[in-house]
Amino acid sequence: MASPAPSGSPPLVIYSCTDEQMLEVTELVGDSATAAIVCSQYDCSFTAVSCVLKYLAAQQADLSEQMDGTAKAEVALSLDVAFLLFSAYLVFGPMQLGFALLCAGAIRSKNSMNVLMKNILDACTGAIGFYLFGYAFAFGHHANQTSNAFIGDHNFALSYTTQVSSLDSNVSYDGFATQGWHVFFFQWSFCAAATTIVSGAVAERCTFQAYLAYAFFISSFVYPVVVHWVWSASGWLSAFNTSRDGYALLLQTGAIDFAGGGVVHLTGGMAALMGAWIIGPRIGRFDASGKVNEMKGHSATLVVMGTFLLWFGFYGFNPGSNLTIATTASAIVVSRVAVTTTLSAGAAGLTGLFWRYMRTSTWDTVLVCNCCLAGLVGITCSCSVVEPWAALICGFVAAFVFIGFEYVVLYKMKIDDPVSAVALHLFCGVWGLLFPGLLAQPTYVADVYGAYGFGPDVKGSKKFGILYGGHGQVLLCQVIEALSICAWVGVMMGAFFGLLKVAKRLRVPVDQELAGLDVSKHTNEAYNGAIMPTAGGGAGGGGGYGSNGGERGSGFYTGAGPAGDTSTGGGHAANGGYD
Repeated sequence: MASPAPSGSPPLVIYSCTDEQMLEVTELVGDSATAAIVCSQYDCSFTAVSCVLKYLAAQQADLSEQMDGTAKAEVALSLDVAFLLFSAYLVFGPMQLGFALLCAGAIRSKNSMNVLMKNILDACTGAIGFYLFGYAFAFGHHANQTSNAFIGDHNFALSYTTQVSSLDSNVSYDGFATQGWHVFFFQWSFCAAATTIVSGAVAERCTFQAYLAYAFFISSFVYPVVVHWVWSASGWLSAFNTSRDGYALLLQTGAIDFAGGGVVHLTGGMAALMGAWIIGPRIGRFDASGKVNEMKGHSATLVVMGTFLLWFGFYGFNPGSNLTIATTASAIVVSRVAVTTTLSAGAAGLTGLFWRYMRTSTWDTVLVCNCCLAGLVGITCSCSVVEPWAALICGFVAAFVFIGFEYVVLYKMKIDDPVSAVALHLFCGVWGLLFPGLLAQPTYVADVYGAYGFGPDVKGSKKFGILYGGHGQVLLCQVIEALSICAWVGVMMGAFFGLLKVAKRLRVPVDQELAGLDVSKHTNEAYNGAIMPTAGGGAGGGGGYGSNGGERGSGFYTGAGPAGDTSTGGGHAANGGYD
């Protein structure tokens, strides 16, 4: 029998069973509580079996819907994890190999094996340092809590990650999706990239012990602190920190650093500046009057190969920084990032090509490589929030930033940076940080950061590039990030390298430097004793080409020294490189 629903309830019919019907239903379903539900929801006046079948059909439909939702969530998680792991493979594999090849090609052959070994040890030492301390300082916090705004305080040696990466984990906050093994691996690949930037800047004269100590220090402490500031949900610079009534701590906006133009490149570039400055120039880099003597790299082939591998790796570095791809919105962002990354690099490479040709009527291969990499560094912060035409502008300017500051570092600051890591990472990194404050597109900013510290009112509060009519808080946040990273890394790495220098542990002895670190430290040579081709030339007028001075001669390998001497003479002055 049925009765109307109580007053104020939804217009549903509530059924009831007689005692006899209740007994029949109970016998069918097995317990009185379920029987009461069946009798209240279905008409059992015809037969008890029919209403029980209706109940079971409804339960099956509900269960199917729940299972479908669970399956979709599992597929989405699996897709996101695979995307993040593959991106990390690109960042670690092609990029680290690209670093090694480019750095080896940009220095003299007698030190190639040594710098290759240091590039390998960046990854080895960084893995241990980031595992023990770095990842905890970067993202660590206790379950259902947040850490302080300066540094993480939990998950040392992946203790928390191990817990949430278990199938029987009961952690309900920040579980496997956000703190699992894949996240550590992805973040470590970025740490390895930041660590290896310094290797080229101090190449040909840094001791092995000092370099190992540096790699551990920056990967376990200096770099992770910067990561926490900018990318952690608790960091004071972070656009993902929503602790201020749903907005970021810094100007209710936070800094836009999508893929690490400041976190990775500026950090590595500033460390390279301090290392190259404190360790001093290579013997013979400057004469008694301070004039620059050219010291050529030995292989343009390696430089070009390294450049292509690095460019390839940037498709894990930039698109992968979205961290997810399983939704349409995420796929759109990832695709846009790949396009803007490509356009910035292409524009920068062509800019360097024609700039050098207009000045010297020659085509400079190494400069084109460096400018392509400058464009990749420059777009890293803003790749998700700028339009394609804006990416062209970013790359165009980045090329001139590199060319100008490569000259300033060598000729004005008198700092010997064999692979131009300072110009490429420090100064192009600063340009990249400033760029979102100029040309961050309103809709793209809302899409990427509107759900976080920027808040849902991105357009109304004009939190986008000033050239789109935005207010200046975005640009100001970018300036604050640049200054903060430079100050932190400059002080930390300056003190570190300074202490090593005082302790006489930073630089190799003069005789070892002159002989070459391959022979003196590895008792072997990269080319098994083969003599790299050279040709004689007038002093200062030998071959090669200077990335900033316009010097040119008959070829990449020609030099001022005697035939077979690969440690003196011409080449590309301050030849650049991405390391």
